[in-house]
Amino acid sequence: MANGRSERGGRTDAAARPEPGGRTRWGVVAAILALPVFLVVGLLVLIAVWALADDGEPDGTRLRNVPCAEALAFGGAELPTGARDAECTVQSWLDTNYQADFRMPRAGVDAWLTEAYPGAHGPGGPGALACAHGYDRCFQLDVGGRPGTDAHYVDVNVTYVNAETARVRYSAFTT
Repeated sequence: MANGRSERGGRTDAAARPEPGGRTRWGVVAAILALPVFLVVGLLVLIAVWALADDGEPDGTRLRNVPCAEALAFGGAELPTGARDAECTVQSWLDTNYQADFRMPRAGVDAWLTEAYPGAHGPGGPGALACAHGYDRCFQLDVGGRPGTDAHYVDVNVTYVNAETARVRYSAFTT
């Protein structure tokens, strides 16, 4: 055939051969299959770094012991006369929370509270909170903006241990 056509319908011999099928792109398939593996391995590495990281606590999120004068001053109070067995802590990150736990003479509780927080409700008075089981006197007081305080609120819970002793749990915080 002079014009290069075969007798099979006018196509050339090269065109008569079947065209090769689509080529599989193994690189793309391998990348898609490897992606979940890399995500899992990355997650495991992050967990390992978190678990083994230095717990030097630069952010202050764990409780640490502080002088009780500092803890009570944060809420605008002072450690009462005759206080003993005092333990005080602070925890701070976004908010600050000072806590104090001490024992004091039972006879001095009312005088100490009246001196430190004149606006506090008396036991059983109007606006007084119903104390949780085990507390004989309690209140929460908004001290935000009060001179000499950095706290926003103060919680005081008093338990009368016996005829001479009261246990005070004090918390001053910024939330």
